[in-house]
Amino acid sequence: MRTTKTFISGIILGVLGVVLFSSKAVMVKLAYQYDVDAISILLLRMVFSLPFYIVIAYKYRHQNKGIEVRQTDHAWLIFFGVVGYYLASYFDFVGLTYIKASLERIILFLYPTIVILLNTLFFKQRITKVQTGAIVLTYIGIVIAFGGELTISGKNLYLGGLFILLSAITYASYLVGSGWLIPKFGVMKFTAHAMIVSCVCVFIHYIITSHVDLFSFSWEVYALGFLIAIFATVIPSFLVSASIKMISSSNFAIVASVGPISTIILAVIFLSEKLTLLQFFGALVVICGVMLVSLNKPKTKD
Repeated sequence: MRTTKTFISGIILGVLGVVLFSSKAVMVKLAYQYDVDAISILLLRMVFSLPFYIVIAYKYRHQNKGIEVRQTDHAWLIFFGVVGYYLASYFDFVGLTYIKASLERIILFLYPTIVILLNTLFFKQRITKVQTGAIVLTYIGIVIAFGGELTISGKNLYLGGLFILLSAITYASYLVGSGWLIPKFGVMKFTAHAMIVSCVCVFIHYIITSHVDLFSFSWEVYALGFLIAIFATVIPSFLVSASIKMISSSNFAIVASVGPISTIILAVIFLSEKLTLLQFFGALVVICGVMLVSLNKPKTKD
């Protein structure tokens, strides 16, 4: 059973990880002001973060050595590395070219409800009536937030929203899978290897599809790429993985409720973004829905 001290520590790590992850959208939007495309800034993020993950992977290569890890477990690690940090990041970066950072975080915050649904589908966790109503409530909140933005962003909002939703789905898949695999590999080892897989995927994507010279950007782009890599990728990725191990993926969904609020605050400060009253109400509805989903989860053995 988890101790109270461990649970509180997991919550603190989760909050720190969520806030740092939330800063990513703001920094990406700042980078887009310097005429950089999505795959290029994503590549810079991976280029700067890859050395850290290689060092960490080597240092923790013997972590959980006594635990049996099968070939299928390695295959799943590769799969979740592709899905969780490559596809989720790419969809997110593309979506941010169409919509503002604060709205991105509201949509992305659907992922805790998706975690619950995936846990139900694959691990047979029962959804209560309260959870079902709460999930419906979160999507009503998204509709409300979208309605307030349509007159501002136009039809591109749908495309951007679709990419962010895909990012939420793929990231939720990673969270569910990591909750199952982390105990086998260990937090540091699993996270480092998953991120290395995602880095390789981004490199391949860039080589195949991009014709942009990676050395043609202004210094601000490289500075933002470095900040995204360290403070919105490397550090929070380990904080989140540690938090999931200590409090479970479903409990982490509760902690993640600080994400939209922190992004909105950062977007107001650094991007001068403003939420309409209707959008702010939609954000509150989404947050309340996610809180209800998480707080009313069925009890399971830890």
